[in-house]
Amino acid sequence: MFLFAGLGNPGPKYAGNRHNIGFMAVDAIVRRHRFSPWRRRFQGAACEGEIAGEKVLALLPETFMNDSGRAVAEAQRFYKIVLKDIYVFHDELDLPPAKVRVKHGGGNAGHNGLRSVTAHCGNDYGRVRLGIGHPGDKALVMPYVLNDFAKAERPWLEAVCDGCAELAELLVKGKPDEFQSRMHLLLEARGIGANGKPAG
Repeated sequence: MFLFAGLGNPGPKYAGNRHNIGFMAVDAIVRRHRFSPWRRRFQGAACEGEIAGEKVLALLPETFMNDSGRAVAEAQRFYKIVLKDIYVFHDELDLPPAKVRVKHGGGNAGHNGLRSVTAHCGNDYGRVRLGIGHPGDKALVMPYVLNDFAKAERPWLEAVCDGCAELAELLVKGKPDEFQSRMHLLLEARGIGANGKPAG
């Protein structure tokens, strides 16, 4: 079984925040692949489905971002899921808007959600890094990530979430590099250029 965990903060107050893009991406995967209804489990909202013939548990921790690892670890232990079959979808300040990268292991780049998952589970899980760009000043990071996406950002945001849903089978097939390259092509086809701006 695979575990797809989205990182974010629970509740309507945070639903549209940049920090919640991980929630949005996993929710898009759940809708496209017609997973079971969400229910409260593992200190979060969880549901199950099948992608490319493999069982997948989707999880949105409701522990708030900084304690995400408690929920992820509980689900991991319950299903005895190996680390390499866990993918954490999260916002990434160090990537420009609409840029998507996948890696296993590595550093947490100051991301408190990743830091918590690493502390509770270990480090060698997959990270689906969803670029949101950087406000340019460290002092502005907190208000930036806890603000909603601007209206002008919606086209690339929707395209990225749709891409995660469409290409999720490549993650369960062990093809993260193909996931990355095809995401780029998919965004290009949707007219999304560098930094999430319209191409051309």
